[in-house]
Amino acid sequence: MQAVPSKPTQPAAKAGRLYVVSAPSGAGKTSLVKALMEREPELRFSVSYTTRAPRANEVEGRDYHFINPDEFQRMVERGEFLEHAQVFDHFYGTARATVREALAAGKLLLLEIDWQGARQVRASMPAAHSIFILPPTRRALEQRLTARSTDSPEVIRRRLKDAQRDIAHWIEFDYVVINDGFEQAVTDFQAIVREHGEALRGSRPQVARLAVELLA
Repeated sequence: MQAVPSKPTQPAAKAGRLYVVSAPSGAGKTSLVKALMEREPELRFSVSYTTRAPRANEVEGRDYHFINPDEFQRMVERGEFLEHAQVFDHFYGTARATVREALAAGKLLLLEIDWQGARQVRASMPAAHSIFILPPTRRALEQRLTARSTDSPEVIRRRLKDAQRDIAHWIEFDYVVINDGFEQAVTDFQAIVREHGEALRGSRPQVARLAVELLA
């Protein structure tokens, strides 16, 4: 009796990884994420939903999915968001299906969300890698917020106050990148995504000392 040749064993599908990035306003998060995406072509960006109006340079489906508050609330009620939160006067959320599909396909997915959303993601998906970005000094944070010509003095004062509130949550994150020099910060960011970020753990003493200064 002739033996039936066995079928070749298929390699196990590579598991996807989820990275959650948060920062106070003025820390340079958006610029760092953009630079990282250019250096890491395998990394995918999760496009969030928001109820705010698009800015002049923003494109539907690339930067955000822009929807009205009623539709956002319906998505909340249907349980379609992995996380959602109110930031300033608008709502933001990440579609649960988007994340599940990307991870099932073995993708590296990056979420750029605030600390409230990051907390929700960690509760639902403990394996997610969370990254917090800090400015190097309080003065640098103030200068970066003031340099935004699109914001009024009242908005700047509000953002400074809210930035301190956000900074207080750095300790909840696995890694902390200090944006003291853009190129180095991108390199550090990249090391974490490539799974070489042990030296950038949020538990290192340098971060705690900086947080004390930023929150003083």
